[in-house]
Amino acid sequence: MDVLLSPSGGKEHLLLGNEAIVRGALEAGMAFATCYPGTPSSEVPDTLYRLRKQFPNKVKYYFEYSTNEKVALECAAGAAASGVRTLCTMKHVGVNVAADPLMTLAYVGVNAGMVILTADDPSLFSSQNEQDNRFYARLSGLPMLEPSGPVEAKEMTAYGFELSEELGSPVMLRTTTRVNHAREAVPFAKLGKVKKTSKFQKDPMRFVTVPAVSRNLHLRLLNIYKQAQAISEASPYNQIMGRGKLGVISSGVAANYVMDAVEDLGAKSKIKVLKLGFTYPLPEKKIVRFLKSVEKVLIVEELEPILEQAVRALAQEKGIAVEIVGKEPGKIPAKSVDIEAPGFFSRAFEYNPRLVREVMAKTFGLAFEEPAELSLAGMPAPPGRPPNLCPGCPHRATYFAVKEVAGDQAVYASDIGCYTLGVLPPIKAADFLVCMGSSVSSAGGISRATGQKVVGFIGDSTFFHSGITGLVNAVHNNHNFTLVVLDNGTTAMTGHQPHPGVNTEAIGDPTTHIDLEPLIKGLGVQHVVTIKPFKVRAAKKAIEEAIAYQGVSVVISQELCPLFARRVAPPTKRVFQVSTDKCKGHMDCIKKVACPAMYVENGQAKINPLQCIGCALCAQICPENAILPLKAEG
Repeated sequence: MDVLLSPSGGKEHLLLGNEAIVRGALEAGMAFATCYPGTPSSEVPDTLYRLRKQFPNKVKYYFEYSTNEKVALECAAGAAASGVRTLCTMKHVGVNVAADPLMTLAYVGVNAGMVILTADDPSLFSSQNEQDNRFYARLSGLPMLEPSGPVEAKEMTAYGFELSEELGSPVMLRTTTRVNHAREAVPFAKLGKVKKTSKFQKDPMRFVTVPAVSRNLHLRLLNIYKQAQAISEASPYNQIMGRGKLGVISSGVAANYVMDAVEDLGAKSKIKVLKLGFTYPLPEKKIVRFLKSVEKVLIVEELEPILEQAVRALAQEKGIAVEIVGKEPGKIPAKSVDIEAPGFFSRAFEYNPRLVREVMAKTFGLAFEEPAELSLAGMPAPPGRPPNLCPGCPHRATYFAVKEVAGDQAVYASDIGCYTLGVLPPIKAADFLVCMGSSVSSAGGISRATGQKVVGFIGDSTFFHSGITGLVNAVHNNHNFTLVVLDNGTTAMTGHQPHPGVNTEAIGDPTTHIDLEPLIKGLGVQHVVTIKPFKVRAAKKAIEEAIAYQGVSVVISQELCPLFARRVAPPTKRVFQVSTDKCKGHMDCIKKVACPAMYVENGQAKINPLQCIGCALCAQICPENAILPLKAEG
């Protein structure tokens, strides 16, 4: 049995932060969970899904991958209003999708504990922006907890359900990538008792948010804020550590960097730290007492200066003459991702121990000698490796066929998923992208505004997430573009989660498969065709007809993601090789598709048999037919 399902407590287990969140939910007796997968939170729903499949007689919760975050939150809200403990997970940008129900759910509240996980991504390791979702707690009025590592992630998840029930309000659990993906020895408590059945008690004066009801519910929310603030003042997650006249206020993973820096700087007797875990509402009285006890305060928080502004306002309001520093206005990091020359805190990118240590030393005038960097002399330089589609990815074949037909003159609206990688040469089939599902709507806008030929690309999961509404709009308003749905049979980029278009028989999941072609025809699209992208000639012909069509046309390019295919069916195709006798060096195979399995050696195109999966795309575009299946040995 999986250790996460261990009913007893008392032992420590090495867990990923996301696994710790799962354990915390199980210890709290969670009965219902929904999500839309997204890095860095994906392992939370993936683990819930895996446990449910592997141990159907052991788990006592319902779980689903919802079509998008808005649907996930609305579904979860119904369960929590009905009286079962509920978890809803998403990445930070997913909260934008769920923001509409979130704002009103804060008004109506819940009848059982409900935790909403928002996983923020400082430095944009796998996201289109690095928004700070602490603003969402303030915007919605919901309490927020911020763990600094896996141990606190488990504890705060479990506590979040208790807090939620005490207040009758959902609680937001805000993590960041370093918390989600760190590992730590996590002490277990006993699994909680699960209340699986419930009954929705009708109460229109609370749950039906017509204006007359919502006016009262807003007052309810404001009263909850007052209750939550009193709890925050006494919360053990808001603690003062150390002693001295120099103060640091921090939260989340940045608090870990602060504690390491205090140790590294030998400043335990000089620096006092206020570490915040219950970060909204802020424990204002505790902060005021802290400010009065020190001579200078440094605020250490990633992304926006939310704490800093709140602390400055409190000091001003209470007339506390203490110097407060944090982010230096106007300063911009030397370069993206890594902060090359630390001497300040910035509103961009995640922090690291070196940065925090150096800024603390400079701020407080502490002697510090930067450790010598490890010498890498003699180490070979790592080869350049730009992001690329996998060997044998069917998206590459689709892109090739579309570009052969539409060329570089067409405008390509792209979307969130593996196909975002289509932006790079030689494919260069991504000209506009803002968010999940945007390819369809933006294709309509661009084509309507310019009259240019526009081709939009969207994945099957993303289509169900939020592309479908854009297509309805396009049909209704008589737009003119071609949408290519890259149907690889899974949600590939986040780890092969199922979605409504997945035929889940192969993975043994009793859900109902929704076929794309009749669905799209049902939306009113008159020209819909399904192609197999590795049949290049037929694919090009179908795409040519779709692009020539006046109006909205849809091409469904259907081929399993090769990584997912390995999980559901053993590979049977033979790999390919380049015949040196036939190859004339045109390099179309290299220049037009850039498959990672291909490389050039001594001016000769070659194929790495360990990477080739036998998709045969390169063989079909070679003008000399010089790429052939590798003969089996013996």
